Amino acid sequence: MPKAFPYYAVLFFCMASPAVSCLAQSGQVSLAALPDAPGSPASPDTEASSALPQQGSSTPSPNPDDQQLHQTKRILGIVPNFRAVSANQTLPPQSVKDKFITATEDSFDYSSAVLPALLAGYSQATNQTPEFHQGGAGYGRYLWHSAADQTIENYTVEFIVPSLTHEDIRYYTLGKGGFWKRTGYSLSRAVVTRTDSGKETFNLGEVVGAGAAAGISNFYYPSHERTFGNTAQKWGLNVGIDAATFVFKEFWPEINRALFHNRG
Repeated sequence: MPKAFPYYAVLFFCMASPAVSCLAQSGQVSLAALPDAPGSPASPDTEASSALPQQGSSTPSPNPDDQQLHQTKRILGIVPNFRAVSANQTLPPQSVKDKFITATEDSFDYSSAVLPALLAGYSQATNQTPEFHQGGAGYGRYLWHSAADQTIENYTVEFIVPSLTHEDIRYYTLGKGGFWKRTGYSLSRAVVTRTDSGKETFNLGEVVGAGAAAGISNFYYPSHERTFGNTAQKWGLNVGIDAATFVFKEFWPEINRALFHNRG
């Protein structure tokens, strides 16, 4: 619903603003820019031998950047983060089955009912759709409409359209560069994505899928909501909310490490 934007924005920025502000104020906006792990200082007795090339070492030292930019399957241990790919990670192409499973996980995960429940409560409190009325029955109407909106968009954006256009639905973490470069990159993923073969392409899955979900919602909302303006607003909000989510995904590995000292 177009009126749903305030509480979507509040939910996102309540989670993201404290940690992201911390990242921006630190002066080290590229939090992944840590040096390679140094070795222990050489003692005088071993200085000569340590200067020689090491032989027989078949396992290179792990890169601290890769460890710090590891995406977890959930954000804050609750919110699904199944589509996020860690920085510098290479994955095989997705099958149609993979896309269906991801859309299903995002729609029917144990935490998937939390957001619709919150949105339904806010919508009822602000009387956004008077036809739904108040009380328990009214809340039930708000709830199933919110759940339907979320589920339909998940399937159109993550499964139906990408399967037809052979697009990769995953979010690939950039993990390098300054704060604004990474923010611009993550916002751009709403309109730019990868094909199944790894080439960049226009994100038809997001743009067309979000528009299709907004159009389908006209079948189950009251008649006064079924205007072109309302549908266009829902479409824009769907894309905008997903773009904001991509920003949070981009910085989540560092937020996770800063808040919980957790590499994932």
